[in-house]
Amino acid sequence: QVQLVESGGGLVQAGGSLSLSCTASGGTFSRYAMGWFRQAPGKEREFVASIMWSGGLTYYADSVKGRFTISRDNAKNMVYLQMNNLKPEDTAVYYCGADKEYGAYYPRQYAGEYDYWGQGTQVTVSS
Repeated sequence: QVQLVESGGGLVQAGGSLSLSCTASGGTFSRYAMGWFRQAPGKEREFVASIMWSGGLTYYADSVKGRFTISRDNAKNMVYLQMNNLKPEDTAVYYCGADKEYGAYYPRQYAGEYDYWGQGTQVTVSS
């Protein structure tokens, strides 16, 4: 069983930056593909970014490409999301997820592809 805990959310003005972290415990972190999703009130959970096991392959939603960067540190069992040039439409609860399927390279853009989730961290961007 894998436990995921997100941190780093908060309130920021449009154009600002935030860095989210997700700490994993249990399991073998380096064998999990990791992803960040977000969910705004009244909307479905949507894909933000994902990263494969060694960190060499990443995928992004078009809405965040060029502004957000996903990375991971397997030695620390952590995955990060650096968010720059934030916009009010980025306001949501951000979740990290872990997929235990190892060795298959695909973006994992759907929430159902993940086996474990954290509790989420709120990001609010004011205009």
